[in-house]
Formats: sequence, C-alpha cells, structure tokens
Amino acid sequence: MLLSPYHALPKMVTHGQGFCIYMEYRGCFMSILPRNSKTLEEKYNMAKRRKTLSGVNFDLREIEPLTRNQLKAFDASNNLVLHGLAGTGKTFISSYLAFDDMAKGDYQKLVIIRSAVPTRDIGFLPGTEKEKASVYEEPYKDIANDLFGRGDAYEILKQKNLVEFMTTSFIRGITLRDAVILIDECQNMSFHELDSIITRMGENCRVIFCGDFRQADLRGNGIKDFFQVLKRMGLFTFIEFEVEDIVRSEFVKTYIIAKNELEL
Repeated sequence: MLLSPYHALPKMVTHGQGFCIYMEYRGCFMSILPRNSKTLEEKYNMAKRRKTLSGVNFDLREIEPLTRNQLKAFDASNNLVLHGLAGTGKTFISSYLAFDDMAKGDYQKLVIIRSAVPTRDIGFLPGTEKEKASVYEEPYKDIANDLFGRGDAYEILKQKNLVEFMTTSFIRGITLRDAVILIDECQNMSFHELDSIITRMGENCRVIFCGDFRQADLRGNGIKDFFQVLKRMGLFTFIEFEVEDIVRSEFVKTYIIAKNELEL
C-alpha cells in the first residue's frame, strides 16, 4: 500500500475504558476510531459499516471529533458554515464529512471550490491559468491521501469523478448536482464570487463553507453581508472555532493567543 509522504505513524492512547489511535496530519492530531470500539461506534452510529466509496476498493478511515465544536460539525445534518481560527481542523473535518456522506450513498461526489486569490503573487509561474490553480489543490490531495491511507487516493478519486477541484474563475455556467460542495478559504472571496457559487446549486447538494474571516486577504469584500443572507435562509448551521479548538499544535495555539492579545 502506498503512503502519502505526509502520512504519519498512528499513536495509541487510552480513552476512557477503551483506546483511540491518533493520526498526525501536518501537526494536527485527529483520532481514528478502532473498529472494535463499541462505545464510540454506538456514539457516532458507525458500527461495522465499511466506508467504501462507489467505484474504489479502499476504505475511508473513521475519525473522532476532538473538541466540542468539532463534535457540533459531526452532529449537524444540514449545510454548514465552519469559521474561525487556523489550525482547528475545519477543512480536514469538512473533507471527512463529505466522504462519509458519499460512503453512505447520499451524494455522488465532492466538489472543492477555492478562490484564485493567492496569498503571494504566483503570476510568474509557467503554464495556463488552470495549471497555476493546481497549486491550490495540494492540501486536498494530502487530506484525501491521509483519510484513505494511501498516497494515490486523491488521484484515483479524481479519475473516478468522485472528486472535482475548481476555482471561482471556472464556476460560471455550470450546475452542481448530487454532490457535497466544499467552499474553502471563503474569506478570500468577494460577495460576487460567493453569490456565483451558491446560485450554481442544483438538486441534492450539501454545502459547506470554511474560512477564517479574520484571515481575509481582501478588504471590504462583502462576506459579512453574504453570510447574513445565509442566516436568513435558515438552512445552515454556523459553527465558530475558537482558541480551544486549535488541534494543530500547542505552538500554534500559543502564537494565536499572543496575536489576539496584541489585537493584530
């Protein structure tokens, strides 16, 4: 079995009367539920269900939420807005929930959408706009490869049309159906981009927005107005991730606390 270069060795620790196996992903610790853990299987209704996506022969790992707000995301059954601090596992959790829904047969694919706004100028890179945009796809490759435990999982899922990645530059004129739509780093999107995305939704879609409004690379982009519209719709669960939800590392948590104290 091929492993992602980012795949880390699991760590076994006691958990109440049983145990959990923790997997490290880029410094974030997410626990993998043991198959024979009856207590956790009953709690999350995962008992003896193989999580295999249609058309592939490898299984999705089972993971357990580590914080109260992560648990809220697991328990939600509708559309989600996960916003808050970096290092809280928003994108990792959203990807897992999407694949889990697909394994249940609720949706056919995961569509990942990001803005093409970079944190640094990549205009000097060679290639077409699509080839340049592939730079933004790397984090999702790493997440999928770790969740499925093999280094080629993401590419296989793309080949099987189970995962699709696009930027907001290519969203116009399409209709999305039977899919979980993950809109990531949405703090970098304008109202027009967000409006263009949400009006692409066809039948049987679950929508998950992820971002940290305090990390916005654009100013005055109308994102607060957009989310006021979502709240008025009444179809979204909003979950804000705070300092206590940071799972990447104690180092990152200490940095975030210091930055907040200085109001930077």
